[in-house]
Amino acid sequence: MTLPHSLQQAAAKAAESSALLQDPAALRLPNKPQLRRYEVSSLLPNGGIAETRHIAPALPIFEDAFCAFTRGSLVETTQGPIAVEDLLPGDEILTQGGGSQPLIWKGSTSLVPSRSDAKGRCHRLTSFMPDSLGLQKPASCVVAGPAARLLRMPPQMRGTTGTPLLLTLAEEFRDGMNIFETAPPTVVDLFHLCLPKHAVIKVGGLEFETYHPGPEALKLVSYAIKTLYFNLFSHVDSLSGFGPLAYARAAEATDSPLRG
Repeated sequence: MTLPHSLQQAAAKAAESSALLQDPAALRLPNKPQLRRYEVSSLLPNGGIAETRHIAPALPIFEDAFCAFTRGSLVETTQGPIAVEDLLPGDEILTQGGGSQPLIWKGSTSLVPSRSDAKGRCHRLTSFMPDSLGLQKPASCVVAGPAARLLRMPPQMRGTTGTPLLLTLAEEFRDGMNIFETAPPTVVDLFHLCLPKHAVIKVGGLEFETYHPGPEALKLVSYAIKTLYFNLFSHVDSLSGFGPLAYARAAEATDSPLRG
């Protein structure tokens, strides 16, 4: 049995696209920007779940929406801890201060943390050993992605009176002993979660923020990039749709792996 010519062409194009996504050498060629696959699960207005796959540039604005939690990270829900990969839109996630919110969006992507992209950015992870931030914080090892932020006082501000807790990138807490950088040479699945309102949730016993792009996220990007970006989110069509930040964010380091 032979495939129709049109299907053969489609298969060839798919293989060509796949090669572009997987071959680091191809990604460095002129006029071939690095692309990445992103998978999204969304809660529909009727209570159903939509699962979509996207191909978009490997730019910080996209990667930040997918690179917070590694596979196996346990998220506190009203039904108890659930691994992030097993969460479904509609699940009730416990939030800081009591109460819960339904999961309305879950994004995931796969990357190799030890591999730098064409612009030299890398996506190294941060490992928190048990009790590294206090008793049972975390209770077992937690590995956070480059976009993960903790609700804690930044290390450089410790001892400063009157400093509020700030959402701080996980990498800022690395001490080289109990909290350290890790960069596996193999593919790692990463996830992020979005609730109706920006919030802090417990993942592995630590207080992490849910996804929010930030009020200035799209300030300098083109219309085409904005269109691609909002195509990832069925529940918003502008930055205002994400609402306000629940807590202030610490100033981000200029050499963060997702900046550039």
